[in-house]
Amino acid sequence: MMDGSQKKGPEEHLHMVTPLLESWTLSQVAGTTVYLKLENIQPTGSFKIRGIGHFCQEVAKKGCKHLVCSSGGNAGVAAAYAARKLGIPATIVLPKGANPNLLRRLERERAEVQMVGKVWDDANLKAQELVKTYGWVEVHPFDHPLIWEGHGSMIHELKDTLGTQPGAIILSVGGGGLLAGVVAGMKEVGWQDVPIIAMETRGADCFNQAIRAGKLVTLPDITSLAKCLGAKTAAARALECIHECQIISVVVDDEDAIQAIERFLDDERMLVEPACGAALAALYSGCVGQLQAEGRLSSSLGSIVVIVCGGNSIHRAELRALRAQLDGNRVALP
Repeated sequence: MMDGSQKKGPEEHLHMVTPLLESWTLSQVAGTTVYLKLENIQPTGSFKIRGIGHFCQEVAKKGCKHLVCSSGGNAGVAAAYAARKLGIPATIVLPKGANPNLLRRLERERAEVQMVGKVWDDANLKAQELVKTYGWVEVHPFDHPLIWEGHGSMIHELKDTLGTQPGAIILSVGGGGLLAGVVAGMKEVGWQDVPIIAMETRGADCFNQAIRAGKLVTLPDITSLAKCLGAKTAAARALECIHECQIISVVVDDEDAIQAIERFLDDERMLVEPACGAALAALYSGCVGQLQAEGRLSSSLGSIVVIVCGGNSIHRAELRALRAQLDGNRVALP
């Protein structure tokens, strides 16, 4: 059995095939069968290892000597894990104020950590500076064809498990890497007619605003509590995807996302972060039913797949703090 100090062969995937769980509770909420694609149980705690692991393996084949990744959390863990498995040094650049648990995880993965700026975009500028200065290879958290290709593997798994296509797929959107990967996978398996419900939280809704504007939009700041959805600008590829598949963009409030993760914890005994709560809120807050009532989604979906994208940046104390912050904001309103 391979321990963490040994190199992993480039021919082996760094991600695992994740279970597809039928959720009785969410099926009751939705009025149709709901399956959960459990990416939160990946060895790095999120779907990110699919694409980032694939990217890192490919650059390792070309002799990469050092990896650098800017991250709000999940991408950094994936890059650090992949680097350790491949025997390559890694530097992870995070915004200041990163979760202490996240820092401990990165330390365990033997990555160097630098903290710069307030949001991911600031950390990304620092990562690009390190690439120019030292010639390191940048592992972008969401914007690279190899990353999309890696993420697309989950759609192949869905097809193998389900046999027939679902009525809809629900996912969260931050920078758009997961969306681009899912679309890539759906094109490969011939599922282009399956609607994708792309969920964001208000204050981190760069994709929704880009759709409305018909061009990429840069948010002035990230004001949502779902910090892992916190890219000010979506990947250009994400916007291109709206012409290739049926994508329904929906924005929910932080309250919806936090309430969704609280209910999901009770229903499925799994704690996920607000970024994942955005996707779960599509069901818990009634978005799917509303889309069906509006005629934007079929009234007979058959089944729905929710991509449970991950939860590195959450623990009980953090969930309590998020709830207290939301409750405090509500009290403060006139």
